[in-house]
Amino acid sequence: MIRDDIKQAQIAAMKAGDKESRAAISLIQAAIKNRDIEARTQSNAPDDDALVVEVLQKMKKQRTESIQMFRSGGREELAKAEEAEVAVIDRFLPKQLDEAETAAAIEEIKADIGAVGMKDMGRVMAELKARHGSVLDMSKASGLVKAALA
Repeated sequence: MIRDDIKQAQIAAMKAGDKESRAAISLIQAAIKNRDIEARTQSNAPDDDALVVEVLQKMKKQRTESIQMFRSGGREELAKAEEAEVAVIDRFLPKQLDEAETAAAIEEIKADIGAVGMKDMGRVMAELKARHGSVLDMSKASGLVKAALA
């Protein structure tokens, strides 16, 4: 489980005296704990790894946006700190599908649900997220789905 890997990495970072990794992992654990609390009220809570991957993807997206803002504002030292956190987050995310694998998944889903045009984009995106959401960047997939349905 990803949660166990994160705990082991926290222990290893503490033993090694790696303050930057330890701090980033602590942030990850706090975000996961917050998401666990939110999930308690939901009747259909996702499985554990899916929940953790969702949290990690959200954290990575936030930091990527921050890096862009820091760079445009001339704050390179803050951008580097965010990049270090992204590197730690990436250690725990499952390998993402590349563009060819994503295109193949889209074609399979199109065939399965009989999607033919742009009116089916929502259905294709929903099915793509359900099948491959944990190993796929949905913002990049959106453009590929649009191209496949056009």
